[in-house]
This record gives sequence, C-alpha cells and structure tokens, in this order.
Amino acid sequence: MIAAMDSTVMEKLVALCKRRGFIYQGSEIYGGLAGTWDYGPLGLALKKNIENLWWRQFVDSRDDMYGIDSAILMNPRVWEASGHVGGFNDPLVEDKKTKKRYRADHVLEEADIDSSGMTLAQMGDIIAEKKIKSPDGNELSAPQQFNMMFKTSIGSAGGSDTVVYLRPETAQGMFINFKNIIDTYHPKLPFGIAQIGRSFRNEIAPRDFIFRVRELEIMEFEYFIKEETWNEQFEYWRTQMQAWFRLIGFAPEDIREVEIPEGQRAHYSKRTMDFHFRYLHKFDEIGGLAYRTDFDLKSHMQHTGIDLQYLDPNTSEKFIPHVLEPTFGLGRHVLAILTKAYSEDELGGESRAVLRLPPNLAPVKAAVFPLLKNKPELVAKAREIYVTLKKEIPQIMWDDNGNIGKRYRRQDEIGTPWCITIDFDTLKNATVTLRERDTGEQKRISTAELSALLAERIQV
Repeated sequence: MIAAMDSTVMEKLVALCKRRGFIYQGSEIYGGLAGTWDYGPLGLALKKNIENLWWRQFVDSRDDMYGIDSAILMNPRVWEASGHVGGFNDPLVEDKKTKKRYRADHVLEEADIDSSGMTLAQMGDIIAEKKIKSPDGNELSAPQQFNMMFKTSIGSAGGSDTVVYLRPETAQGMFINFKNIIDTYHPKLPFGIAQIGRSFRNEIAPRDFIFRVRELEIMEFEYFIKEETWNEQFEYWRTQMQAWFRLIGFAPEDIREVEIPEGQRAHYSKRTMDFHFRYLHKFDEIGGLAYRTDFDLKSHMQHTGIDLQYLDPNTSEKFIPHVLEPTFGLGRHVLAILTKAYSEDELGGESRAVLRLPPNLAPVKAAVFPLLKNKPELVAKAREIYVTLKKEIPQIMWDDNGNIGKRYRRQDEIGTPWCITIDFDTLKNATVTLRERDTGEQKRISTAELSALLAERIQV
C-alpha cells in the first residue's frame, strides 16, 4: 500500500484523472487557464453521486429543509449589504521582476511562518526582515488587499452598463430568498434553506490540483434558529457533519476539527469550526460550520427596508432568526475521496493502481465482459445481461476491449467495485463470474441473483 503523504502520489493521481476521464485541465488545447478544471465523464459521475447522496442526507430525508437554486448574478446591492464589496479580500504580494502575484500568507507559510492574525504591515515587515523572495527568487512588493470578486457588467439599451459580480458565495442566495420561503411554505423554526451551486473567487494563486480554484461548487444550507438555541444546534450540526464524513468512507483520523479563534473568523461569525481532511499536500479545509448570528438578515433588512422578521405562530412574537451554516466544498470532496481511494498494491504477481471508491460513490458500479469478443454467442449473452442490469442500475459499463486481465486492471483503476464475466459456463448453467475489485476474489453466481445482489451491495 502507498504511504498516505507520499509526495509523488498527487502527480500519479492527476495523471490517472486525465488518462481515465475524471478531470482535465480547463482550456487545455489553448494552454490552459490557471485555477480552472473540466470534469470528464467519470469525474462528473463521481461528483453527481456525491451531490445526490448529500442532498438525500440533508434535504430529502428531512422535513425541515427547503431546497432552492438561486441566480449566480444578483443585484450588486446584495454584496454591499453582505460586506463583500468592502471586505472580501486576500493579502497580495507581487514579484517585482516577473509581476506574478502570490498570496502573502501562502508565501509566509512556505517559509514556515504562521501569519494568522497578522496585519498587512506585519506581513510586510516579516517579508522584508527575513528577506523572503518569490518562488522565482525575486524581491516581493509590500502586501496589499486584493478583492476576490469577479466583476462583469449588464448592458442596457441606453448604452450605460451596470456593474454586477459573479457571486463569491452561495449563502446570500438563501438569505435573499428567506422571505419567499416564509411566505410560500410557512415553516416553523428551526428550518433550513439548502442549495448546491457555483461560486467564483478570483484566487491570487490557485494550487494543489482542484483544491484551490477560481470556480467552485458548494453544498450548504442556512439553518434558521432561535438565538438561545445556538449552542445546542451548533453541537447537533457538528455531529451531523461528522456522520456525513463517515457515510462517505472517511475514518475518524482522516478528519480534524479546527476551532477558528476570534480575530480570524469572518466578520459575520460568532463561532466557526473548520473540518480539515488529510489531503496529500496537508490537512486542509473540506468544510465548515459557522454561527452567523442574525447578521445577514438584519443587514438585508436595513439595506432594503423589507421586513425579514419571523412571526412565531405560537407566541405571535416577531424577531430576526439567527443562523447556523454547515458548508461542504464539492470539488474538495471529490479530491478527498479520490485521495482516500487511491492505492497501489500487487495482485496476482502484478502491480496495479486501484481506486477503492465506496460502491455508493463509484461512477461505475459494475462492468460486464464477454470472455472473448470474437465469439458471437458470448457477446450476445453478455449484451443481454448488460442491457437487463443497466435498466435497473444505470451506472453499468460494457467493456470488451483487450484481454480479460487488461480489462480488470482498467476497471480497478477507475474504481469499479465488481466485474461480471460471461463465459461458456454461462451458456450451460446460467452463472457468471463475479470478481471483487479490492481483493480480486472471484466466484460463480446465478444470473437470476445478480441484479438483487448488486443492488444490495451498492446501498452499503
């Protein structure tokens, strides 16, 4: 088995993702665009499996969640009210020779200096004092604040353009739809508004494959509560997030809880806990839980004049609810699951790379093979079984390319849990060979039992 923090594993994983159609460099034929990645067929299937499981776990299985899909472009006043126009910044330094830009905190981190809580001036002093250079060995500029929102404009017939922003977070879409959900569904506290959507951040220095990107997807919800219950609810959602990580196959040692101290939290937060996963580059953030108080609804109420209070149907009391926000980075989940799954071992005297993906997340649940593709009777029977299975379990693959050993290795590499081989015994006694990915174990099973057995195992 590979060492979890092997420095070469990321290169191998990136190569596998490209070779097998999980993830490609964005705009690759034009030389790429830093911080952008395209999901291929298998990567998209894996991502959708994560999304669907998350939605089932936190929305469909509950009576207190309401799903929405808000617009990416919003009235620019939304971002003034939320504080993003004036405060959504990262510290930037520039290579004075090449003009390349870097995040100042990352530059200090590479020099083994913790910049948490530092002001721009303090960062600049340390960079100057320690004579810290750019990655190209050149002098760096003084740090300055860099707003990470992407600007664009909406044209009008009169010729004047309105400046708008690509949303830097999905949260505001839920806050500005709070009144719509209240008026339409009349929910009782506590309740949540959930969505999965894209956000855009003009990252100064995208890095670590799909970990830090400029276009990202977030799975999150805003959970509206009474202020006096926030401690109890915070603990409840902390345990629910830990249960989610177990559900997708992470061990307790894969996740660390990191309490964010005062002074490092976002302006709206009274308490924030980040969840860090053991990635290949280091333990780093995969999700977070924030107590946003009543900051957002109160701010939107002040900026719009619209009443965003909640009317308690039992007491007739009106008040602005407080909010807890569990957040899950979707791309970071994809990377974490691939990282956790990637393994190298030896099977049958041959080395192999294998993705030990949980069956419920694997993009291909099973692959169907005819033992020999030049035998029409085997191909016909294999197609019959394949078509039958695919009607019941859509994520089934047909594979007749190369010899049986190469097919097994290919399926191992994309994380297919089971391979089903149709041979001459299938024609005689209606049994197939079922081969298990992780152990390579093979056994005969009746074709009549195959569908039910796979369906049962996929639910594990």
